[in-house]
Parts: sequence; structure tokens; C-alpha cells
Amino acid sequence: MARTVDHERAAARREAIMQAAAALFAERGFESTSAAEIAKAAGLSSGSVFYYFTDKRALFRAIFEQDLPASRELVERHAAGDDPVASILAMVDALAADAMDPLAPGILVEVVRQVGKDPQLEQVIAETTAVLHEGFAALVERGIRTGAIDPDLDPRETAQWIQVVIDGAFLNADPDHDPRPMLRRMITRFLSRPHHGDTA
Repeated sequence: MARTVDHERAAARREAIMQAAAALFAERGFESTSAAEIAKAAGLSSGSVFYYFTDKRALFRAIFEQDLPASRELVERHAAGDDPVASILAMVDALAADAMDPLAPGILVEVVRQVGKDPQLEQVIAETTAVLHEGFAALVERGIRTGAIDPDLDPRETAQWIQVVIDGAFLNADPDHDPRPMLRRMITRFLSRPHHGDTA
């Protein structure tokens, strides 16, 4: 029983450290945030960060390592939906929801700054992006086969553009504005089959 309690406590402390770190990194930047400041914000002793993480970069990576299993689960959950367009839009909704987080713009800036300095972080981001890309591409391909999506679209290129549009929501993030209705509208029109009389 004691081991279960210790495991849960350790997981809770790791989570508290990651949440505090994300907020500080978004506000002050990675370089300007100390491990002691992170520990204090998490309500823990000054040495706690390096007890749970090997260094500050490992902590920064950990914030984004959570995205990989979450992305896999998201793709799996929507892969077999009856309506591929509805599945694509549900994935877009789930991914764009985080754009309303006040931390989103700041943490995105730090990812761009740090990814070139940390090959492991770059790999984490690349793997997560690839999982989502494959998920979107598979749904687009199925939608083309069923006649729900414009057959002139290339599934892999289309998946890439869907991700670009989602990234744009983060670059223009506003916690007081929900970007999802506009994203849904844009992507629905992008995927739809042209009507007779439409011009390219």
C-alpha cells in the first residue's frame, strides 16, 4: 500500500512541477527561469525539480512528451468513425482547444527557441506531428474513397495543411476567443467536393 501511495505522490509532484514550469517558461522564457523558481511555484522544496527530472531541459521536454500518447489516443479514438469528415473535425476541435490556454502563445515561442538546441525535444515534437499527420491522412484518404471529400486532394498534403491551420490558431491564440468554429468552417470547405459550376 505504501508503494502505491508513494507512486501517486511522486506522480502528483511531477505534474505540479510541470504545470509550474509551463507557466513560468511561457511567461519568462526557458533561459530566464530557474529550477528554484519552478519548485517554489509548485509549492515544493528548492531541490525537488532535480529529484524528479535530470535537468531543466528534461523538464521542458516532459511537458511535450505528454502530447505523444495523447495524440496516439486521439487518432485511435477517431480512426474508425462512420463519417471521416466528422472525425477530422473532432480531432481539430480537440487539438485547437489548447489554443485558448493563456499560456499557449508563450510556450509555443519557447518551443521554437529551444527545439534547435535539444535533439531529443525535436524528436518528441516530430513524432507527435507524424502521429497526427498519419491520422489525418488516413481519414482524408477514406473520405475520398467514400465520396465525402474532394477526390482532387492529396491525402498527405491535405493532412499537412490541416496541421498548418491548427498551428495558425496557436500563433494567433486569444484566450477570450474560441478559434474552433472558424477552423471547422475553413476545413469543412477545404475538404468538400466542388459543386457544379464552381471554378478552381
